[in-house]
Amino acid sequence: MTARSLSHPLPAMEGTGADTVSEPVPVALKTMRLDSVFWSHFSPNLGPGGWVTGVLLVHLGLDFRWGLAAILVGNLVGALPVALAAAIGPRTGLPQMESSRRALGRSGLRLPAFLNWIYCIGWDAVNNVPAAAALIALVATIGLGPPFWLALGLLAAVQMVASIYGHDMVQALQKYLGGLLLVVLGAIGLLVVVRAGGVPVAAHPPSIAVFVLATAILASFNLSWASYSSDYTRYLPADTAPSKVVWLAMAGLVGSAIPFQLLGLLTAGGIGEASPVAVIASLQHASGVLGPVVLAGIALSSITGNSVNDNTASYSLISAGIRVPRVLAAIVTASLGYVLAVAGAGHYADLYASYLVVTLYWIAPWIGIVLADWYLVRRTHEADPAPDPPGWTLGATIFLVTAVLTIALFSTSDLYTGPVARLLGGADIGYYVGFLAAGLWYAAAARFARAKPVKTGIPA
Repeated sequence: MTARSLSHPLPAMEGTGADTVSEPVPVALKTMRLDSVFWSHFSPNLGPGGWVTGVLLVHLGLDFRWGLAAILVGNLVGALPVALAAAIGPRTGLPQMESSRRALGRSGLRLPAFLNWIYCIGWDAVNNVPAAAALIALVATIGLGPPFWLALGLLAAVQMVASIYGHDMVQALQKYLGGLLLVVLGAIGLLVVVRAGGVPVAAHPPSIAVFVLATAILASFNLSWASYSSDYTRYLPADTAPSKVVWLAMAGLVGSAIPFQLLGLLTAGGIGEASPVAVIASLQHASGVLGPVVLAGIALSSITGNSVNDNTASYSLISAGIRVPRVLAAIVTASLGYVLAVAGAGHYADLYASYLVVTLYWIAPWIGIVLADWYLVRRTHEADPAPDPPGWTLGATIFLVTAVLTIALFSTSDLYTGPVARLLGGADIGYYVGFLAAGLWYAAAARFARAKPVKTGIPA
């Protein structure tokens, strides 16, 4: 690894080898500022995604009161596991995926790491489609009309450079570009609410199934970051208070998600459908002469989100057992995200977004096991002398079985709806079931294994 510190005027490049991912951060390099925890969990949520989920609540039939309740409950439920996972980074010095080898084993880690690599690439592509459309519309205001592939390529190139540079550059983008986006998008959001907003009403209260579905969607908005969290806390000193890390991560997640989802809830009446394209068009129209500012903010927001996606994806590819230099992993993942976005510019995003919602079913049991191992099984972390298991563990089996069963039984999406979800009228409780079932199963199995008497071979 190269020397690095977030206090430098320019971010230093992260180590280029695979061992940057697979080995703990050396003590001398653990100089990250604590406030970066907030920004790394806050800024990636800025953009049209939060607004779209707020609009979606009204399309599901929720009024303002029920929509606000769903936003509060869903975000708190989804953010808490991510914030708890963030506290693992300073002690282990490992990325989030790599730290799960404690519970899954080095071989068992490879499956969720590979899934996370695919997952990050998918969101990279989905996020860039509306951002590129916003950039094209922005440039059109000065009489130019770049093709989609070129606009997308400009955004993807910036994101790739950030992920090649690594951790410090990504953190710097979250702090400085995120702060700018907060001011711009927040001000535009308030302007749009004043001009075109309204309190949504509904003829009758939503059914329990619809409310549960709404909270599950909102929970997944934050829960999807669970596989990233320690990637951006592992450079903190090992003695950083875990409670401070948890609270800063929580503040970042809910502080970006809740306000923008609330703005979506209040402006849903003037938006035809719950899609990024519809939201961007509505914001541009309602902003009047400030429409170009909206377009610029949407385009820039993809850089904060996708620099994180590309960087974490490069870590995950290495954790999946592909021992390539970190820089090469960053180039490969960013390039694939670009190709996928170009290939599906017209229809790809909607289909792939549905697929990605289903893939959240592996995140819930995985993070349930990781948190159970850290907080319930190995509570004396520094004093634990046991090496990480080299192979496939019971934890890996629990992860696989739980993920498959929850997808088969509970998932609700355009692609597939499980039998239990149909019985519940479409209510999606698979995230909760997967998280609790896998975590409790793992904790119980670990406690039972420790309680079993060890056979010494010496007769009584």
